[in-house]
Amino acid sequence: MSGTHTSVRRIDTSADDCQAVAETLDRIGDKWTVLVVGALEQGPLRYNEIRRAVDGISQRMLTLTLKGLERDGLVHRTMYPTIPPRVDYELTELGRKLMAPLRSLYDWAVKHRPAMLAARKKFAEKERLAAAQQKRFNSPK
Repeated sequence: MSGTHTSVRRIDTSADDCQAVAETLDRIGDKWTVLVVGALEQGPLRYNEIRRAVDGISQRMLTLTLKGLERDGLVHRTMYPTIPPRVDYELTELGRKLMAPLRSLYDWAVKHRPAMLAARKKFAEKERLAAAQQKRFNSPK
């Protein structure tokens, strides 16, 4: 092998790097976080505005998602002393920086969805054929 050869299987990462990636994916790896951050991209929203913008999210999941985003510094919560109380949520600088990779992921998903759907169809057909073959071998004679 040449002196410039590097292994494609070995990635030099520290335990801290792995932990950072795991924690980040834990925060942004669920669909609700991505959808809430996307809803807040255009500017501050009130709780019910976010809930209307994110189709299908329950009140509990929205509350948990917003608290997690606030805890991790991605969302800022502003409470106004009015009756009834008014609370606005908006992306922080860190949250706005998250939009670039999320946009890339969105673009990738839209571009490659047809290929993924075709792969799923092919996989389902392969599974169906394997199950039929297994049934044929296991049926009593």
